Amino acid sequence: MPETRSEPSSLLPLLCLLAATFLLVPLGRNVLFLPLAVRLSLGLLASLGFVYFLQKEAPDRRLKYLALAIPLAILALAPIDTGLGFAHILTLVIIFSAVLVIPYLLLEGKNIISYKLFPERLDPLDLIYTLVSIPLAWGALTLYLKIMSPEVPYNWVLSPEPEGLELFKLFMGINGVGIWDELFFVNTSYAILRSLFPYRTANLAQSVIYMSILYDMAFSGWGPLFVYILALTQGAMYERSKALIWVLLVHLIVDYFLFQIIVSTYYPDLSVWWHP
Repeated sequence: MPETRSEPSSLLPLLCLLAATFLLVPLGRNVLFLPLAVRLSLGLLASLGFVYFLQKEAPDRRLKYLALAIPLAILALAPIDTGLGFAHILTLVIIFSAVLVIPYLLLEGKNIISYKLFPERLDPLDLIYTLVSIPLAWGALTLYLKIMSPEVPYNWVLSPEPEGLELFKLFMGINGVGIWDELFFVNTSYAILRSLFPYRTANLAQSVIYMSILYDMAFSGWGPLFVYILALTQGAMYERSKALIWVLLVHLIVDYFLFQIIVSTYYPDLSVWWHP
């Protein structure tokens, strides 16, 4: 992607959008230790600021902002959590699909969102990063979920005794959401922001969106710190390769260890293949 310069004034709608996302999406959790009414009020003010500053943008930039803001507004109203009921899963599948389709349709023909799986050439550094992510993911999730925030695995509610169907839904759900994460946060959000701003600004901004929605989903405690770092590295890797394969592989590696830790937390004596 070509380097894009941004004037200070052009950052105002972005800052308002990020503030509104952070305050309005994680509604079920205590963001910044503020009461819900205060978060809603500040989030709505940030949303109004976004609309106000958006009016000053060129039509092409406004369309790009709206292609990102509309999905974020939908996610702010969505029941984002880790429930394993079929109705809840179906609801999230529909919502998550919609927030991928809407930006793609709005920006069709502008060569911004590209579902390119493989890079044009193999860069050894991408392969090394993917391999290194295996011990890093294990170490980071062990530190986060077993030492710093051991209560977080219980955000995924499982039955007292292991059930095959429930564990299958958990495994598929974690990996399915992981794939969606990269399609929306990197392939869509980052791609749109990258068409508006230089690399560093776009990557910092998409990481805020990434962190806000995953915090709302389950990753409380020290989760925002770990998720933000992951989001930064995923954006950097996508910027290098311009392909999805590496960010998808890394995220699925993370999800493998996440599944292991959740299951072992509930059923420490479970002797099956997913036991860590």
